Amino acid sequence: MKCTIGIDLGSTTTKAVVLDMQENVLGRGITNSRSNYDVACDVARTEALLDARFNLFRSGIVGFQQIVGDVDAFTEALRQGFRLQQHLETLRELESTCGHLAGILFTGQELEKVKALYDGVFGAMVIEAEQLFAIDAKRRSDFFRDIAGSSYMKLVDLAAADAGLSFERLLGVYDKAILLVEAHVFKVDLTKVLGLSLRRALDSAGVAQEAHAEFFDVVHHVATVDLDLVVTVGTGYGRARLPFPKEWIRSEILCHGLGAHATFPNTRTVLDIGGQDTKAIQVDGDGIVTSFQMNDRCAAGCGRYLGYIADEMNLGLHELGPLAQTSTSTVKINSTCTVFAGAELRDRLAAGQKREDILAGLHRAIILRAMSLLARSGGIDNEFTFTGGVANNAAAVDALRKLVEENYGEITLNISPSSIYTGAHGAAIFAVREALHPTVLDRVSDKTNEAVLAGGTL
Repeated sequence: MKCTIGIDLGSTTTKAVVLDMQENVLGRGITNSRSNYDVACDVARTEALLDARFNLFRSGIVGFQQIVGDVDAFTEALRQGFRLQQHLETLRELESTCGHLAGILFTGQELEKVKALYDGVFGAMVIEAEQLFAIDAKRRSDFFRDIAGSSYMKLVDLAAADAGLSFERLLGVYDKAILLVEAHVFKVDLTKVLGLSLRRALDSAGVAQEAHAEFFDVVHHVATVDLDLVVTVGTGYGRARLPFPKEWIRSEILCHGLGAHATFPNTRTVLDIGGQDTKAIQVDGDGIVTSFQMNDRCAAGCGRYLGYIADEMNLGLHELGPLAQTSTSTVKINSTCTVFAGAELRDRLAAGQKREDILAGLHRAIILRAMSLLARSGGIDNEFTFTGGVANNAAAVDALRKLVEENYGEITLNISPSSIYTGAHGAAIFAVREALHPTVLDRVSDKTNEAVLAGGTL
């Protein structure tokens, strides 16, 4: 099966989208962005191709609905089983790497204590993984680094003092080990691992043994089907680091405009708030950019700012929006500067103001900053599409809806559940067009693209 892929290498996350030659989405993948952008690119690509195979599996078992009931739920159970096997394999590699590094950094009785501690810690992490990847389980993150790091720090913190070991030194072992482990993109025998995951899903669904063979035939097909990547187009904050030909690198502006148009064809205005920047984009009826504005190089009011606030409040990033929505009195925030955010936050808390009211004010301040960019780009035309990771934040969406209505009246606001993939989606569409018409990427260097390039904000 011929397909293309778009890679959006952002400052915090790297996204990938796989399309077929008719521009249909086959799969999506996401991972943490790392200092090693090549690794982030490889992991996101691998995740998107795996997702494509799961989606092919879902299509292949639609006719078995009378056996498994909810096909989507059954496919998700298969996916969870696969993720568990993937996580456990990576966890074994992490344990081995930590043990190897400990053998270099510790000696004698101290090393023996570390080995004993690791036996307990990694044993507990395996048990915890079984619970985290249980069917219908909810996790704070799907990224191995986040899950493993949280468990490691919690368990080592509890065990280090009793063993007479330094928590900081053991944390240093992990920090070195995770970089080495992440540099190895997880390769699996798909037929074997999917088979193990399928058996788990079939048992959970109570499927009779005599019906198993048909499901295993579908798994064998999706595990062995050739996904032939003919073109890969890159975009995003770190796109210059991607190992692609120059003509296969596109600006974020163009990719977000085209991706938003592909998802919502009537889109005329796009707001993207990512980890590092905010983009206000105007597009025509074909998804071609007609004008744009972008914030300066400061990350104020972007995803990294929210991440910093979450750290200051000892909250998960996903907890900020729901907490802000419980506010009864929005606090006015003077600055969205990340440098001064901590100081202002602490001052507000010391003054007795509630966390939820402060967070409501922070979200409003972020959207006010974005509204300024939108006004300078040409305002908001119907329909208006909100993309990027911050589009998944319910409090930010509420603030945006309110401010748009106050300033522009009733406007259709589009937000896709897959909004974070918009840039990668646009890049993948460029890839399809390049695959079908090999000079198309050269031809899109029109006046708009030249203006983007000249602006130095790509």
